[in-house]
Amino acid sequence: MKTKPLTFTTVKLFLIISLNVISAAVYAQRVLDDYIREGLSNNLVLQQKNITWEQAEQSLQIARSYFLPSVNVLMDYTSGEGGRSIALPIGDLLNPVYASLNQITQSDAFPQVENVSQNFFPKNFYDARIRTSIPLINTDLLVNRTIQGQQVMLKQYELAAYKRQLVYDIKSAYFLYLGANAAIKIYESALQLVNKNVEINESLLRNGKSVPANYLRSKSESERIKAELNSSRNRAANARKYFNFLLNRDLEAEVNEDYAIPAELSVDTTSLSVDGREELQMLMTARAINESALRLTRLSRLPKVNAFLDLGSQAVSWSVNENSKYYLFGVQLSMPLFSGFRTNHSIRQQSLEIQKTQLNLNYTSQQLNLAAKVASNDLQTAKQNYSATREQLKSAQSYFNLIEKGYQQGVNSLIEFLDARNQLTLSLLQQNVRLYEMFIASAKVERETASYTFEN
Repeated sequence: MKTKPLTFTTVKLFLIISLNVISAAVYAQRVLDDYIREGLSNNLVLQQKNITWEQAEQSLQIARSYFLPSVNVLMDYTSGEGGRSIALPIGDLLNPVYASLNQITQSDAFPQVENVSQNFFPKNFYDARIRTSIPLINTDLLVNRTIQGQQVMLKQYELAAYKRQLVYDIKSAYFLYLGANAAIKIYESALQLVNKNVEINESLLRNGKSVPANYLRSKSESERIKAELNSSRNRAANARKYFNFLLNRDLEAEVNEDYAIPAELSVDTTSLSVDGREELQMLMTARAINESALRLTRLSRLPKVNAFLDLGSQAVSWSVNENSKYYLFGVQLSMPLFSGFRTNHSIRQQSLEIQKTQLNLNYTSQQLNLAAKVASNDLQTAKQNYSATREQLKSAQSYFNLIEKGYQQGVNSLIEFLDARNQLTLSLLQQNVRLYEMFIASAKVERETASYTFEN
């Protein structure tokens, strides 16, 4: 048997169909990606965590500023009288000399002076200066800068962890909303068919060709489906509100449902690495902060050296002249000698804190590995359940078609028809539930393995 070669028109038509399918899938994925970007941009909790991260950045800048010189304007003014004083016998010392000089010179050129009593309080005295100080040797500043940098990293990991959880929440809420809307369509279709059956039974009853039991039975089934439809609409409304809440939008805003169902989920469950989880990075950063705090305590035994330079003026009665101006330079040394063994106790305490953090890191790593494996198993089970419901739906559809045809021909009873309809509706609902369970399970694996890539 010879195969016909593909004509140019056939190839062109095939390419157009393929491109349309691909573009539809890309558009469907872009709808969800746009919602994720909107959520990452507008979520209120995420905005709060962004502010916390910016605060940590400012703390780091403050820690760096301590290495720069600090310049301050200082000014003192004091004035007082009374209190302790010191006697200066200037008159007793100089008056005899002055009297002898007056005799020699035959004049009064050297007058007599009084003894002086000088108070300790300065009177109308000011001291204005500009002080420049800078640390020369201070290990506390070095380690504190390191700790603040690690705090910034910790806040970054906290921010990334929440963003990753938010992506999972948005995806889950979106799929729950789609599932609720799909259930509404299923119940609406079932209600339409049952109402049609009610009309037929009502017509037959009026013409005396049916019994009231058939009409009442179909009417009861219609009311039951209406109740299920109302519940599905309520679930869809609540799902829409929660989805909009995550995106910080109006709770009643419309949600785009143009999401094409992919033929196959592209989730790699062969390598379930949790090394990229921000929770582990946070614990490792916390351990590094504890180690830096331990280093800070150990280095506190070293001396600290600071230098300062004063440029100013001091005098009485606010006079400023060449004699009032001055400069003063100094170096300060501070070195602890004994503090009641507090440093040793602090070192021991911080060493225990590092051990505790390491144990917490090991435990969390085991927890995350377990969660990743459980999520992978749940995804595999969800895939199998979805495949099973697809086969079940095929059988239920075929069974309903046969019963419906037999019911129209009078071969099958109303009870058999309604039972077949219920089986078909249940199969549609189960397939719908299993489908979105599979999507949510896929998002869970993505969350547990930290495989979602954020845009820069």
